[in-house]
Amino acid sequence: MSLFVSGLRKLRRRPATWVTLGLLAGLLALVVVAVGATSNRAGATGPERTAILSLVTFPAAYDEMLTFILGLGGLFAVIYGAAIAGSEWQWGTLKNAVARGQSRSRYVLLTFASVAVVIAVGLVVTFIVGVIAALVGATIAGVSTAGLSDAPTLGRLPEQFVRGWVAIVEEGALGFAIATLAGSQLAGIGAGIALYFGETFAGIFLPDIVKYLPFSVATASVNTGNSPGGGFGGRAVAALDANTALLLVVVWLVGALVVAALYTERAEISG
Repeated sequence: MSLFVSGLRKLRRRPATWVTLGLLAGLLALVVVAVGATSNRAGATGPERTAILSLVTFPAAYDEMLTFILGLGGLFAVIYGAAIAGSEWQWGTLKNAVARGQSRSRYVLLTFASVAVVIAVGLVVTFIVGVIAALVGATIAGVSTAGLSDAPTLGRLPEQFVRGWVAIVEEGALGFAIATLAGSQLAGIGAGIALYFGETFAGIFLPDIVKYLPFSVATASVNTGNSPGGGFGGRAVAALDANTALLLVVVWLVGALVVAALYTERAEISG
């Protein structure tokens, strides 16, 4: 437990934690407020304008913001996971822990557990920032906020958050595992980004295969209600049952962590 708490304290001081959270929350707020500020000048009317204003119209805004966070947040999670894992090798933190008698695999798994907690906090904070930005955007656009307290939507948000958290943690685990294998932040981040966009483009040509790959199952595992797949920051993927996708998310998550732990157990640690 002390190692886990120490990991949280360490991540709290890491610039990567604050930069990642700030970029995601700031980008979401910017997009949402911009939608409200420009909606009346877009020239759209009727259903088209309704679609444009979905980010600032409650309760649909809840689903749209989750889609945005889970879509773009997946890429940020890959980068963050890779940055943390890579730093453990490059800065000699892992070497020092092993020298003190820590179990290699235990250290790696507890380090990632700290990352998972930080991701959960970041998900909640970013969503709150998005709701505040949506209220500002709605005020600017002259849209009613009567749906803010819509009971059915609020009732399913906890499940959506849990599913979304597991999905983003899985994506973070991929970056974490890749950087562990590479022993480098830059290599892990670069490979993680390449894998993310590579899977996206492959989905155009091999949708029946890609739908089982890690980023696609992460997207499919979250049923965001009225929000269409893809949305703001989301990605259109072949249909896959949400519960089946969630199971595959767990498989990819566990697999990534097992690979990271086994490699660390056998690797020569230097630096």
